[in-house]
Amino acid sequence: QVQLVESGGGLVQAGGSLRLSCTASGTIFSINDMGWYRQAPGKQRELVAVITSGGSTNYADSVKGRCTLSRDNAKNTVYLQMNSLKPEDTAVYYCNAYVSSNPWGTGDYWGQGTQVTVSS
Repeated sequence: QVQLVESGGGLVQAGGSLRLSCTASGTIFSINDMGWYRQAPGKQRELVAVITSGGSTNYADSVKGRCTLSRDNAKNTVYLQMNSLKPEDTAVYYCNAYVSSNPWGTGDYWGQGTQVTVSS
């Protein structure tokens, strides 16, 4: 079994910064893509950013230039640095990871979510 534990959410004023962290634990053989999604009230969950095991990143247009995604493979951790935050960034942010617990299969895992609120 694999668990994703998130931290770093909170309340921040517009223009401020937050750093989200997500650590995978449990039975881990390898971790492929890791990333963050978000879901605002009344809206569908959407991709924020994703990073491959090799470090290639992809960002949603809405956060390009304001967010940086990185990972520490030794710690099974992914970080999302968010700068110049806007009220429209307010959402629950979910960590996602594709984790193999053995050489034969990969599972899609989600964290419990962390609230990010940006006040105007």
